[in-house]
Amino acid sequence: MTERTYLDWNATAPLRPEARAAVIAALDAVGNPSSVHAEGRAARRLIDEARRRVAALVGAEPADVVFTSGGSEANATALCPRAAADVLLVSTIEHPSVLAGGRFRTDALRTVPVGADGVIDLAALERQLAAGRDGRRVLVSLMHANNETGVVQPVAAAAAIVHAVGGLLHVDAVQTAGRIPCDISALGADLLTVSGHKLGGPKGVGALVRRSEAITWPEPLIRGGGQERGSRAGTENVAAIAGFGAAAAAATRSLPADGLRLAALRDRLEAQLKAEFPQTVIFGAAAERLPNTTLFALPRINAETAVIGLDLAGVAVSSGAACSSGKVAASHVLAAMGVPGALARGAVRMSLGYATEEVDIERFLVAWRALAETLSKESRGMAA
Repeated sequence: MTERTYLDWNATAPLRPEARAAVIAALDAVGNPSSVHAEGRAARRLIDEARRRVAALVGAEPADVVFTSGGSEANATALCPRAAADVLLVSTIEHPSVLAGGRFRTDALRTVPVGADGVIDLAALERQLAAGRDGRRVLVSLMHANNETGVVQPVAAAAAIVHAVGGLLHVDAVQTAGRIPCDISALGADLLTVSGHKLGGPKGVGALVRRSEAITWPEPLIRGGGQERGSRAGTENVAAIAGFGAAAAAATRSLPADGLRLAALRDRLEAQLKAEFPQTVIFGAAAERLPNTTLFALPRINAETAVIGLDLAGVAVSSGAACSSGKVAASHVLAAMGVPGALARGAVRMSLGYATEEVDIERFLVAWRALAETLSKESRGMAA
């Protein structure tokens, strides 16, 4: 069997050894963390330690971290009109869990455009905020970096604009926490979403973080219990939370070195793609991006076909298109950037991580050379 090369870290990161060990150890914690006996207190200590580690990852206080089932739940919890406003502004490149609007009414949702580089139009944000100043408070939700292109958003600048009109800012930091500096105060975020499995923790666990106790928690999305200090009902997933905490601590320690190393690998990859296939388009290349992410397309090559071909060659990557019920639709992110549909349907995403090495890049390039040449010949033949 062909040795596998995993280059889809933005979808999910392989479990870190530290997280695996923490999960296994926590499975022996038999007590309910809400119980006051010794077994319950032991389980509670695991959660408290994980809360401290996740807080440290984003420069917050442990008391300002609420664990959830993942990033989507944290986003849905944050987007609550009662906690912030009657109007929600989101950029056009947000994750679907944000574009859905959380608990805001559909007619209360507004979108802010991005430029061709994938960066939010701050002037448009300022205009929309100024036009909507009728006594209502506004909540703005802006991702720290895009999951497809890796483009990093000017969150601190957006925060200044939002706060100048008395609004609140929620930041989806699922793709950045543990990959680039992600300090909630430096960003100016009032609420911040993080996810365990994006940084090497277990799937099915995340957190919503607030900047300080001065920020009112949103109304609970799940009610009926006093867990998470009344902010999220339900017995905590102790093992997953412990693994999340261990992954957060490991990511915090390795962040500076990993960032430099991955940026070098990404730059080498992109330079080679452009050298061998000059028509290659790298989306968001003009903007600041995550050090681990490349979204590219080669004209006349369909992404779905490319992803399947690479998988057969032992390389796991993602497409810039979303599949639903057997239908493939062009990426809403690339559409928002003004990318023509034919080119967008060819977008292939590669995302690297802490375990990615030079050999993985080389394996991809070998597979891509063979696949691109084959598909290009087939495309020319069909055109003829």
